[in-house]
Amino acid sequence: MTEEIVYNGLIWIALLLLVVVTGGVAYLTLIEWNEKRKREREKRR
Repeated sequence: MTEEIVYNGLIWIALLLLVVVTGGVAYLTLIEWNEKRKREREKRR
């Protein structure tokens, strides 16, 4: 019973970390893409 609780907790922590890391990578990618667009727009002027 206690092993099941520990494994269940570890699975939830792993899923939470996966979501947080994926969200962080997506956020940084979006910011970089936005900055790149700004730089290209400034370069054309």
